[in-house]
Amino acid sequence: MSKTITLRPRLSEKTYSLSEKHVYVVEIPSDVNKHSVARAVEAQFEVKVKNVNIVNVKGKSKRIMSLNGKRYMNAEGKRNDIKKAYITLAEGYGLPFFAAVEEEEKKEQKVQEKVNKAAAKQSEKENKPKRGLRRRKSEEDK
Repeated sequence: MSKTITLRPRLSEKTYSLSEKHVYVVEIPSDVNKHSVARAVEAQFEVKVKNVNIVNVKGKSKRIMSLNGKRYMNAEGKRNDIKKAYITLAEGYGLPFFAAVEEEEKKEQKVQEKVNKAAAKQSEKENKPKRGLRRRKSEEDK
């Protein structure tokens, strides 16, 4: 059963900041427990799980307005209940959920370094004293 559990990662800013601390958040089926989640993660991603915490999130009640013929009809609706697992991994291990985001940040850093280097070179070129007749004439005019 451990390999058949569907793990859907929760990708948001909050989960990204948690992933830097080796804590990953996934949605799991409602009928699994901590031990089966830990075994499934270790089997699927070949990592060492340190800790698993599970949270049941109740779905919000929502009012649905629908047009039924010529009248508006109020109906009560509800979002689905979900179950989340906060998986803490041992040091040196990680899951590839945010790999694309980290690669994009590295690319942006490289581009910024190139821009800074070009700007420094340009300012150095502008501040460099001029040589030749033009410099002498401009100094004489002053």
